Amino acid sequence: MKGERRRHFLRFCFFDRQTLSNCLHLCYNSVMATKKLFGKVTIHYGKVSLIMLVVFAVLLAADLLLKHFEEAYEWQFTVIRGFIWVESGFRNSGAAFSFLSDEEWGRIFLVVFSFIMFFAVAIIFMFVPEKMKAAKLALAMIAAGALGNLVDRIALGEVRDFVWVNMLFSTACCNFADFWIVFGVIILIADMLFFNEYSVLPLTRSAREAQRARAESEAEDAARDDGAQAGKTGSSAADGAQEDRDSREITPGQSCGGDCEKDAQQGKTEQDGGTEEK
Repeated sequence: MKGERRRHFLRFCFFDRQTLSNCLHLCYNSVMATKKLFGKVTIHYGKVSLIMLVVFAVLLAADLLLKHFEEAYEWQFTVIRGFIWVESGFRNSGAAFSFLSDEEWGRIFLVVFSFIMFFAVAIIFMFVPEKMKAAKLALAMIAAGALGNLVDRIALGEVRDFVWVNMLFSTACCNFADFWIVFGVIILIADMLFFNEYSVLPLTRSAREAQRARAESEAEDAARDDGAQAGKTGSSAADGAQEDRDSREITPGQSCGGDCEKDAQQGKTEQDGGTEEK
């Protein structure tokens, strides 16, 4: 039974090209839908993104290999006595730290949720600027953990947990994919709160300088926009004044309109009458 599950798992991971094609197609459609929804967006990619993709691949491979070795060699040992130990054979149909493991609908919900989370994280990763290295690292860790557990749920119907952690009031069994997700979330929250240029309470000099530079850049852009708007308004006012002056200019043929023509006709008639009297 164990060998059959292992073969099915390996076949899913390495030989199911249709599944890989469907995943890539779904990712592409998600990006296009996001661009259509939010208008013009910038996809950031470069050296940092490439490094983080390598980190993602390494973390995903580490999680899957450790699960494979745990199942193959049935590990049983203690890491920190009374706090962390490894015990092979535990299977979890729920989420991280056995959450929703006792619910019948939990597996379907978690598969769908894992798909959504993975592709959402992948899309956000592409839109995060290259200079936000910690955020990209955190997103790579979260994506690796989500995909690692998703592979287990689809291929085996459950997640292979083998690391037991004493959480003071209770114990929980998890795996390295859960660790990637938890640590990634912690790094992302810390970066957004304290360390990047958008942080709420910047603690580092680089974060404060980045915020100051961003504020100055935004002020310059606002001043430039105000100047352009003022110039446009002044040009419109000048055009209106010129049109008003043009409308007030008087030419000999247009000076009095119909009244001048009547006066000229009356003067000519009087002149003709005086000539006849003479």
